[in-house]
Amino acid sequence: MSTPGHDDPLSKERSHLAASRSALRAMREDVESLDITDVTANWVNAAVLESQIEQRIKALADLSETPLFFGRLDYLHAPGAEQAEGGDGERFYVGRRHVHDADGDPMVIDWRAPVSQPFYRASKKDPQDVSLRRRFGYTGGDLTAYEDEHLLDPAEAATTSRLLQQEIERPRVGPMRDIVATIQPEQDEIVRAGLAGSVCVQGGPGTGKTAVGLHRVAYLLYAHRERLARTGTLVIGPNRSFLHYIEQVLPALGELTVRQATVDDLVAHVEVHGTDEAATAVIKGDARMAEVLRRALYSHVVPPTEGVVVVRGSRRWRVPVYELEEIVRELLARDIRYGAAREALPQRIAHAVLVQMERAGEAPDDRVQNAVARNAAVKALVKSVWPQVDPARLVLRLLADADFLAEHAEGILTEDEQKAVLWVKPARSVKSAPWSPADAVLIDEATDLIERTHSLGHVVLDEAQDLSPMQYRAVGRRCTTGSATVLGDLAQGTTPWATRSWAQALGHLGKAEAVVEELTAGFRVPTDVIAYASRLLPHIAPGLTPVASIRENPGFFDIRTAPGGTADVVAACRELLEREGSVGLIAADARVPELAAALAAAGIGHVGPGEETTRTTRLTLVPASLAKGLEYDYVVLDEPQAVVDGEPDERTGLRRLYVALTRAVSGLIVTHATGLPQQLA
Repeated sequence: MSTPGHDDPLSKERSHLAASRSALRAMREDVESLDITDVTANWVNAAVLESQIEQRIKALADLSETPLFFGRLDYLHAPGAEQAEGGDGERFYVGRRHVHDADGDPMVIDWRAPVSQPFYRASKKDPQDVSLRRRFGYTGGDLTAYEDEHLLDPAEAATTSRLLQQEIERPRVGPMRDIVATIQPEQDEIVRAGLAGSVCVQGGPGTGKTAVGLHRVAYLLYAHRERLARTGTLVIGPNRSFLHYIEQVLPALGELTVRQATVDDLVAHVEVHGTDEAATAVIKGDARMAEVLRRALYSHVVPPTEGVVVVRGSRRWRVPVYELEEIVRELLARDIRYGAAREALPQRIAHAVLVQMERAGEAPDDRVQNAVARNAAVKALVKSVWPQVDPARLVLRLLADADFLAEHAEGILTEDEQKAVLWVKPARSVKSAPWSPADAVLIDEATDLIERTHSLGHVVLDEAQDLSPMQYRAVGRRCTTGSATVLGDLAQGTTPWATRSWAQALGHLGKAEAVVEELTAGFRVPTDVIAYASRLLPHIAPGLTPVASIRENPGFFDIRTAPGGTADVVAACRELLEREGSVGLIAADARVPELAAALAAAGIGHVGPGEETTRTTRLTLVPASLAKGLEYDYVVLDEPQAVVDGEPDERTGLRRLYVALTRAVSGLIVTHATGLPQQLA
C-alpha cells in the first residue's frame, strides 16, 4: 500500500480526482444552464421537464465526504477488442457515477457498467483481462493511499486487501452507507442478476443482504432505466426506523426516484388503532383467509329470477332468464376480478339485445350497445344480481357477524379459529371499527379481489422473514407482472407467524420460481461476537448455516455481570463512547424507560432509533423490538434474559436475542444482573 511522500503515482491519482471533480461540476453547470423556454409545447410538458432537470442536477451533486472513485482497472486489451498480441489496453476509474470531460471521454465509469464488473469479480484464477486492479484509500474526501493487485503476475501472491478491510471496518455515525467499494463476488452476482427473474437472499447478520438488495435496485435502474421509469420500483422495510436508516443509500448512488414504504403503508385503506392477540393475528394472517374472503365476496352474486325487458322507441326486447343465467355463469367461470365482471355484465346483456336486433333486420352499432347497457332496466338487474361491494364493509361483516363468517369459513377455519377472529364487541361502522394491522391486510386482499392492484416493475422486500402469508400476498400483488428481491434471515424471525421456509414464503408471494441464494460470509459482525450469537442457532433455526466472519479484526467482546444495575450499564456506555464511532444500547422494551432516565441522570445524551446521531451525540437507545436491520460500531446489550422474557414464547425471545447480539460492527459488551439464558452457555 502506497502512502504520500513515497510514490509519485499518488500525486497523479490526486490530479485525476481533482480533474474529475471539475468535470462533474461542469456537467452540473451544463444542466443548470439549460433553457427550456422554447422547447416545451405546454405547461404540463414544461413541468415534467423541469422536474427531470431538477432530478438530474441532484444526481450530479458532488458530495465532498464521498469519494468520486474508489478503484481503477488497467485492461491488457481494450474491452471488446480482439485480444491479440500487442493490443492496446485501457484504464478505467470506477466510481459511484459516470463522469466525462468536455469532449465526452469518460473520466469515471459507473460501478454498474459492464466494463466495471471485473473490479468485483476478477481474481488471480480468472483475471478477466485485467492486468492491474487498484483500490484507493480516503480520509474524508481526500485521497490518501492506494493499493495494487497485479492479477497477471504469477510471482505476486493473492492477499486480502488492507484497504478493503479498512473500508468494511470503518466507524460509522448516522445512516447506512453504500458498499460500492467493498462488494464481494458472491454479492455482485446477486446485484447484477437480471430483471426478469426474482431472487431470494438468505443471509445471516452482517452478510450485507440489505446492501445487496439496495445496490441491486440501483443496478436494475441503470440497466433498465426506461422500463422501470414506466413501471416503478419499491423498497419495503419492516418499520419507519429501518427505512430512515437506509434512506440515504440510493440517493448516494444517484438514484432519487425509488419509493420506500412498510407493508402497513401499502395496505393503509383504513385507520388502524386496534391490536390483536398473537393467536388471533396468526389466524388472520393465514393464507386460508384469502379463500374465506373470496367466498364471502362472491356470495353477493345471486342468479337472476326473471328476464329483463329493454324498451327502445316502439320496440321491446326481452332477454330471457335462462340466457341471463348463462351470462352470469360464464362471467363467474372466467376468474376475473369481481369489479371487472360487474362492469362486463351490462355489456354482455346489451350484446344479447343487439343479436336480437340484427336478427330483426336492424343494424345497431357500438353506440346502441352502450345505450342499452346504460338502460334503466339493465342497470337495475345488474344491481340486484351483481351488486357493488365495499371491501372494508365486507371484512367488517366477516369479523362482526358470526353467522356470515361461519357460512363462508366452513371447512376452512375451525369453530375455535372462527371465534378467535370475531370481534368481542361488533363495530357499527367502518370508521368506528377497531381495525388492527392484520385487518388492514384482509381489506387489501378484498380490494384486490374486486379490482386488480397496480403492479410495479421491481420490488425489494427486506426483513421478509417476519411477514405473514397474507402480508406476502399483499406484497406479491404489487409485483405480479414484475420481479422481486426478497431479503431475510430465517433465524431472525421474531413474529408468531414468522416464515419457516423460503419455499413457502415465495409461494405466498407468487414467486415460487425465484432463485434462493445464501450469503454466509460475514463482513460486519466480529468473529467473537458472531460465534457467541451462533450458539443460539440450534435452538432457533436448526440446520441453518452459521455465518463465518471474514473480518481480520476479531473485534471487542466482553460479558459482564452488573451488580450495580443500571449504573453498570451506563458505565459501559460511557466506556464505549470514548472510542470512535456510533454506540447502541439495546434493551428489552420494558427496560427502556428506566435506562433512559439513568442516561439522563448521568448527563449522557442519546437519541432513539431512526433519529440522526451527531458527532456529539453518538448513543442510540434501542428497544429490542426495533433493533432488526440496524447496526452500530459498538453495542451494549442489557439483560439478555429480559429480552427473551419480553416475547410471548421462548423461541421468539431467543430469536429476538440473536438479533440484538448481532448489531455490533466493532465491539459488544453484554451486561447482566440476572443469569444468562442457558442456550448461551
